[in-house]
Amino acid sequence: MIFDTHAHYDDEAFDKDRDELLKGMRSKGVEFIVNVGASMDSARKTLELAKKYPFVYAAMGVHPSETKELTEEDMQWIKEAASCEKVVAIGEIGLDYYWPEPEPSIQKKWFERQLQLAGEVKLPVVVHSRDAAKDTLDILKGWRKDLTKGVIHCFSYTKETAREYLNMDYYFGIGGVLTFKNAKKLAEAAEYIPLERILLETDCPYLAPEPYRGKRNQSDYIDFVAQKLSEIKKISKEEILAKTMENAREFYGITE
Repeated sequence: MIFDTHAHYDDEAFDKDRDELLKGMRSKGVEFIVNVGASMDSARKTLELAKKYPFVYAAMGVHPSETKELTEEDMQWIKEAASCEKVVAIGEIGLDYYWPEPEPSIQKKWFERQLQLAGEVKLPVVVHSRDAAKDTLDILKGWRKDLTKGVIHCFSYTKETAREYLNMDYYFGIGGVLTFKNAKKLAEAAEYIPLERILLETDCPYLAPEPYRGKRNQSDYIDFVAQKLSEIKKISKEEILAKTMENAREFYGITE
């Protein structure tokens, strides 16, 4: 009963065994996967995956690190692609100040433009925010007053920042980092965030949980994240998986 709400199976890390791996996911307890675009090329591949595999859905968007060459023609393509019934979100979009390029002004421009697009197509947003807590929060506070839902992907900020997002009814994507020994800040935030606002994710092939840390991640490894969260929340792993499945289906509007 696993819903991987954020994966990148279009990544070259899966080129050798993608089909075999995805076809075997149901037998590993994975019921749904949302593959998330990170560039225009990635978005196109993501759409193809969603059309090929019935249990795979797509998020269309461009990661902040890939925004330097974006155009309005790209935005129009994403808008048209969003009409496909397998497209359930706009993302991943946001800000990433870990790397010096593209400069923040470019990232902010395309973050705001893709937020606008999400409002136009009435889909939720998958938000990437790295070393950009204040700017991300400021932009979202100015935007999401009456539009769509959002999830902060790979949430890594403090309990205090989590409170700000809870006040705006955001969801929180939590994955393998929760199992790391040095993830005290995230564990505190996960304890504070209500379970009904948590979505489980992998960000695969990245951020594999213990005991696979440093290796290629995959959707069924969410089981280890659920186990850690069950220890933090002091409820069973089965309850964690059932509730986060319900959360994800509601967030993405998947009723099947």
